[in-house]
Amino acid sequence: MYIPKYFKVTNVDEIWDFVQENSFGTIVTTEQRKPIATHLPLGLNKKGDDFYITGHMAYGNPQWRTFETCEDVLVMFQGPHAYISSSWYGHEEVPTWNYQAIHVYGKASILEKDELIEELTIMMEKYEKHRENPVLWDKLSPQLLESQLKGIVGFKMKAEEIQAAYKLSQNRNETDYMNIIDKLQNEGNPNSKQMAELMEKRLKK
Repeated sequence: MYIPKYFKVTNVDEIWDFVQENSFGTIVTTEQRKPIATHLPLGLNKKGDDFYITGHMAYGNPQWRTFETCEDVLVMFQGPHAYISSSWYGHEEVPTWNYQAIHVYGKASILEKDELIEELTIMMEKYEKHRENPVLWDKLSPQLLESQLKGIVGFKMKAEEIQAAYKLSQNRNETDYMNIIDKLQNEGNPNSKQMAELMEKRLKK
């Protein structure tokens, strides 16, 4: 991923916090030099000093069979994004797009059954625990769980290389930056509002 110096992020803690908050990602492999992609909710685990991305996909999805032969797997995560009009600057300029994106590269492998159960338990806990009637792993019947396990394949990927880009108008002067936030907040677009809130939040760091 091409990342100009203004937008490059290297803080590992910040990157992994982003992954946790924007965990619906895209996993890309190749089969006979043709890219294959699947969009999935993904987990993040740390073991020692190493980070692992975990997930699962349908057994009928042929992509999991490429893990054994694909040397480099790419996982992409994306945050808010929004169009930035050049009319919002105090000088002549071209329009652009603000966004957040993380690329993680590594080698993927298939999870054993006990590892898959652990991955599913953690994922359900993450997304269910705050709900009024949480559906957690140990609340479901063994019969249902066994039948569902037969239909999915779990995987993990050790993070070997990380590329992170936050293009948030950091290269603009303060007046333009604040005007961009104001214009985004009034676009009437959920993505634009999220971007405005993100840019405003970064001012306080």
